[in-house]
Amino acid sequence: MRLNIRHSTVYQYVTPVCSSIQYLRLTPRNDPGQRVIDWAVRAGGDLQAWNDGYGNRVHTLVCRKDYRELTIEAAGTIETDAAQIHHDGREETLPRQIYLRHTPLTAVDEAIRQFAGPFRAAFAKAPLDTLLELMFAISERVVFTVGSTHSATSACEAFAGGAGVCQDHAHIFIACCRDLGIPARYIGGYLLTDAYSESQVAGHAWAEAWIDDIGWVSFDVANTRHRSDTHVRVAVGLDYRDVSPIVGVRRGGGFEYMSVAVQVVQG
Repeated sequence: MRLNIRHSTVYQYVTPVCSSIQYLRLTPRNDPGQRVIDWAVRAGGDLQAWNDGYGNRVHTLVCRKDYRELTIEAAGTIETDAAQIHHDGREETLPRQIYLRHTPLTAVDEAIRQFAGPFRAAFAKAPLDTLLELMFAISERVVFTVGSTHSATSACEAFAGGAGVCQDHAHIFIACCRDLGIPARYIGGYLLTDAYSESQVAGHAWAEAWIDDIGWVSFDVANTRHRSDTHVRVAVGLDYRDVSPIVGVRRGGGFEYMSVAVQVVQG
């Protein structure tokens, strides 16, 4: 499937920004199951591209002139393959064990530990089926509710509140897996659905877990399914902070207004 994607972020400030530097993780990966046909990142400032430790394509954006408004746009065409729901990771340089590391966003408490515990013995016998059951259990336990959490909400907080969005579902799934000794990682990207045929206000997130003899397998808890040809992987990391589309610092500007529009359509 061919997907045309446009991601626009506009920042506005009440006073001039003197200077700023930002990291942009806005470029989809050439991975098993997807191929970048064309892609461009545009912004007012100096852009320098590089790859981070996870293999994500990153742009450093440096703005040295005063501004009150900044627009960052990323757009292009991606070709996806529905047959590739998992991959063996042979092209990766990091050891899988790094994805056992807990972070503040994926730490576990007693509630999550007790929730994940019953899946331990089952995973040893039927790993794929067990993680599918875990995915469905999290979806039932934490109801998808827009606006119920924010980007700094941890897995423990979302689990305790019983509500969250795709980011929270991914963090909880990852937290459970790591507590069970299963390498798991956070995926940030885009998703085409009927409901998202028009402009969205954010991208999408899901998780991947390592299963011996299969490889990295995707689990989209928010939609209770594997990755399909409607998913586009942009960045991989331990949690949301590693794949945040835009993060940075600035001097000046005062109060910040930000608007985001994401459009994913079949090409």
